[in-house]
Amino acid sequence: MATKGNPGDNRTRSPFFLLIVAGLCGFFYLLGAWQRSGSGKGDSIALEITKKAEDCNIFPNLEFETHHESKFKVNYFKPCDDKYVDYTPCHDQMRAMTFPRENMNYRERHCPPDEEKLHCLIPAPKGYVTPFRWPKSRDYVPYANAPHKSLTVEKAVQNWVQYEGDVFKFPGGGTQFPHGADAYIEELASVIPMDNGTVRTALDTGCGVASWGAYLFKKNVIAMSFAPRDSHEAQVQFALERGVPAIIGVLGTIKLPYPPRAFDMAHCSRCLIQWGANDGKYMMEVDRVLRPGGYWVLSGPPINWRASYQSWGRPKEELEEEQKRIEETAELLCWEKTYEKGEIAIWRKRTNNEGCNEGNDRVTTCRSTYVTDVWYKKMAACVTPYPDTSSPNEVSGGELKPFPERLNAVPPRVVGGHIVGVSPDVFLEDTKIWKKHINAYKRVNKILDSGRYHNIMDMNAGLGSFAAALESVELWVMNVVPTIAEKDTLGALYERGLIGLYHDWCEAFSTYPRTYDLIHASGVFSLYKGKCNAEDILLEMDRILRPEGAVILRDNVDVLMRAKRIASGMRWNVKMVDHEDGPLVTEKILFAVKQYWVAGENITSSV
Repeated sequence: MATKGNPGDNRTRSPFFLLIVAGLCGFFYLLGAWQRSGSGKGDSIALEITKKAEDCNIFPNLEFETHHESKFKVNYFKPCDDKYVDYTPCHDQMRAMTFPRENMNYRERHCPPDEEKLHCLIPAPKGYVTPFRWPKSRDYVPYANAPHKSLTVEKAVQNWVQYEGDVFKFPGGGTQFPHGADAYIEELASVIPMDNGTVRTALDTGCGVASWGAYLFKKNVIAMSFAPRDSHEAQVQFALERGVPAIIGVLGTIKLPYPPRAFDMAHCSRCLIQWGANDGKYMMEVDRVLRPGGYWVLSGPPINWRASYQSWGRPKEELEEEQKRIEETAELLCWEKTYEKGEIAIWRKRTNNEGCNEGNDRVTTCRSTYVTDVWYKKMAACVTPYPDTSSPNEVSGGELKPFPERLNAVPPRVVGGHIVGVSPDVFLEDTKIWKKHINAYKRVNKILDSGRYHNIMDMNAGLGSFAAALESVELWVMNVVPTIAEKDTLGALYERGLIGLYHDWCEAFSTYPRTYDLIHASGVFSLYKGKCNAEDILLEMDRILRPEGAVILRDNVDVLMRAKRIASGMRWNVKMVDHEDGPLVTEKILFAVKQYWVAGENITSSV
């Protein structure tokens, strides 16, 4: 890379020359900082010096390579066998069949032990291509990217997906919306305030290919969709190929990986969940993650069973009893039914607990630790308590501003002091800092906000300010709060109108390979240092990253140097740069791009 005004490759410079330039860079940075602090005179001089310091960012990278890289040999990872193109470690079909079928336990997460983990690179299927850009990707998916036709046969009459030449077409149909997802959503919007920003986050249980979530984007509503990895191949894979947020998951025996009071709306369209079974605990789990004033939509069996039981092929007595149990559980939860027409019913959760279930000995209240501690924790038939209110008109937990205003407003959980160490001032400063970081990223990855990256993941999301700074109709961010993070910030993140979940990065993520265009990880390797192998984390990142997808790692220089060696062994193209505040800051940023290669190819060790 040639320096400005000096042709040639910097690597040909002498060590003495580099040392001088590095020293000058440090001087420029310190002087620039001094000028910016207000201690000096002459803003134009300060700006010029700051610019020179930014231009120097490449030199420390070369110095690190000189002093450290030569001491370590890069170990290159081999491709996995072609049979692993759709490998999902914690949802492996063979392993799943060894677990009980009761309450869908076998469809939940069951991760391999360390000795069974694959230490190879998951290949892309032959013919894999970059997905279409949004919004075309909503309706078309290249056949080569998910070559599974079973859904086109099994769901042919329901208009889910069609196979046309070398692409799958998604017409926007579904079992419960034969007139299309748009018409179905408009019917819901006649009852639920989706058009004014009141409803922003949604949960779609048993999502299928996630057409509901795909068409909600028109309303500026973002849905977290999930479906099990079952006999219908690649439902979640299709959803993510379309550019819709989704994970592999199921309502089974363990709690959903979301905080309490997260979603503005929850939805089930013929999702085949036995809502009235197990003492209503599945509805109680939805209640846990539904914010006060939120909505629950149930369409399909058993709603309006009298008119539909024959077409459903189920005994009317069975359906009548099922609806009765649902209505009884909704009453225990103090949900109010606001709409029922055809096969659609809508309930609304109360905004607070005033006058609800006072003295009702049928209600078991959940412990506070049960409500927030969710990772691999068993579901129980108990009702989540509302946060206290001081008046009948107060919204329990705090009232949210409409989206997008709530994106940068201080979340109620921060205002209320519920996140230790995070005050309103800390939140606002975090928002400001991440806007600055994003601007620095764009100077290196100039297509960051071009629409090239649609499915984005933040592996250590904190308060969600990375996602907030990127917010655009052309992308979405899956915000992950590690289970070992010092602060539980996920609830505040949802109050901003963002989506995410808890996850432990010592295990694989609940998704198919090649489902993210860009992965961001700030402090992840320092967080997990001594807890699990950095190599396993990077291999998992490689598994879920698309060919030619991008990675941004932000961490201390020592852990990034190790990550860089491993990344080189995975055939990522890597570049390390200084912190935007200059070379004296020990935190650095590693940019990487995954190379394109597919099953059956001999990938070389060269980068």
